[in-house]
Amino acid sequence: MSTMNISLPDSLKTYVDEQVAGRQFGTSSEYVRDLIRRDQDRQRLRGLLLDGATSGTGAVADPAYFDALRKRVRQGKAD
Repeated sequence: MSTMNISLPDSLKTYVDEQVAGRQFGTSSEYVRDLIRRDQDRQRLRGLLLDGATSGTGAVADPAYFDALRKRVRQGKAD
């Protein structure tokens, strides 16, 4: 594991300390790692949403669509 040192103004350091204590993180490093992971997840979701928005229209999700989907799942063909 690599080490990174950061400088924070006192107000942000106080905030981090409060989050560590109040949200039951063991250390400030655990809190920062959690923030980074959440940001990665947010970026992935944003990418997926943008991909979906530019992918064009898909199948109509009407009752017949869901009936066919249920049938495929029951037959073990979820593709």
